[in-house]
Amino acid sequence: MAGSDDKKISERALRDSRSKKAEENLLRLADSLYGQFQRGVVPHISLPSRTKGNIEFSTKDDVWIYGDQETMRSVKTVRGAKTLLKTVHLTELLIDEHLKNNRGSTLREIYYISENWDIAKFHEQAESDRLIEDLEIVTDLHREDFHVRPEEDGAAVFGPLRLKEQTRRGEKEMHCQEDVGEAGYQIPFNVDNIEFINHDARMVMAIETGGMYARLIENGFDEEYNAILVHIKGQPARSTRRIIKRLNTELNLPVVVFTDGDPWSYRIFASIAYGAIKSAHLSDHLVTPKARFLGVQPSDIVDYNLSTDKLTDRDLQALKSELSDPRFANPYWEKQIHLQIDLKKKAEQQAFAGKGLDFVTKTYLPDRLTEMGII
Repeated sequence: MAGSDDKKISERALRDSRSKKAEENLLRLADSLYGQFQRGVVPHISLPSRTKGNIEFSTKDDVWIYGDQETMRSVKTVRGAKTLLKTVHLTELLIDEHLKNNRGSTLREIYYISENWDIAKFHEQAESDRLIEDLEIVTDLHREDFHVRPEEDGAAVFGPLRLKEQTRRGEKEMHCQEDVGEAGYQIPFNVDNIEFINHDARMVMAIETGGMYARLIENGFDEEYNAILVHIKGQPARSTRRIIKRLNTELNLPVVVFTDGDPWSYRIFASIAYGAIKSAHLSDHLVTPKARFLGVQPSDIVDYNLSTDKLTDRDLQALKSELSDPRFANPYWEKQIHLQIDLKKKAEQQAFAGKGLDFVTKTYLPDRLTEMGII
């Protein structure tokens, strides 16, 4: 009992220390700007350039990282002065309203809050989102540390996993099969408030579509193969990618990604396994380089004679673009992409239903997972 209490105190202390560090780093940024002003130096902030030309794919770590180019935000120009003014207003909001009062806002709410900032108000949400990302970079923290939430929901999880979540009403413990409905456990925006207690899992399967996620649960795939199923809901949110990474690194579970068979779905896999250009500053926090692509593969279209749709010109262009994308620069992807270009076809996960409702869980997934050495 004492050990459990000590652990609770330790977890609470860790969360408090993150909030304290966030406040200290934001204050340090404000002090830096004020100090420049006092010394007669033109106030400025230096950031890694977030242009496509300054994004590099690290072959060592298999993730996107920033290069050496920097950009400077300075009051020398009207535009730069307005951006720094907005930075000051935003920093004040995060310190005084969020961190000191243990409150938070969504990204959308921050955009609307700025309407009270006169000439410093944001003209569109994309502008405020970028500024939050800038603060993540200069403080070496994450927006969750500032108590900033996204609008979109995170992942849903279903499988043999017991966890504990820190909520406003205290700690909440649950089993992600026994204590949840068919939709599974809804992951909170700050996944680092979750503690994994125990599990009986052999793997994690990230699934693109809600239909396939529900099919696997209804067919009992999670029980039969001790699989933690994660519904990634299309392009995965940060919290989705974060929990997948934690399940892989902390529980040492293999991760497979099951998507539709089209170029846009391959990029969903790539965002999980290699990261995204937009969030290159978060690669260490979000990316799971050991994640592997399960399917739907272009070769599956042929091997299982799946129902298909014709590739559009945009699909074909995306596939050809992926041939020059370093994330797909290996013999497996080159073979699969060239095959799909020749086929001029794409297939959805639900195409397996044409073989019967049990085919995907009784035949396709067991065969594919055996081929991959997972089971």
